Amino acid sequence: MTNLDLKYKASKIKAAVFDVDGVMTDGSLTFDENGAEYKTFNAKDGQGIVMLNKTGFVTAIITARDNGTVRHRFKNLCMTKLFEGCKNKIAALKELMAEYNLKYEEIAYMGDDLPDICVLKKVGLPCAPADAVEEVLTCAEFICSKNGGRGAVREMCDFILKSTGKYEEITSAIINRE
Repeated sequence: MTNLDLKYKASKIKAAVFDVDGVMTDGSLTFDENGAEYKTFNAKDGQGIVMLNKTGFVTAIITARDNGTVRHRFKNLCMTKLFEGCKNKIAALKELMAEYNLKYEEIAYMGDDLPDICVLKKVGLPCAPADAVEEVLTCAEFICSKNGGRGAVREMCDFILKSTGKYEEITSAIINRE
């Protein structure tokens, strides 16, 4: 697929949906002695999601894990919808589509591992971080140069914003804020 084809597909996007482990984080799982789970998120990735939110995109998380840290990050970024503890990612995607009147071709999804492939095969812009598993890289159309938790989310967000003509508007608003 050419870069022009990818930009055209991205120009139709109205929603950006993300897996968490390996996408919004580097995939590391850290636990304390009581079993509490900790995650590290990338601030630049978060800024990309905030920019999508501020320019009218639906932003969502679909994750198989159920974790307070993810809920906190979701709220902190003012994202639109959170599906956690999700064993059926397609059902979650369909719920999102129904609630926000979206079509598959209007959704970008970033995933990194086998459970994400079912969603990647359905959406208009299937995305993956550079360090996704081989099977995901095979079905992704937009493959980031950066790894999960290390700027891949921001790269995807910037690509969508630029392709939809909203990048200059939002970056100018942020830079010129008084």
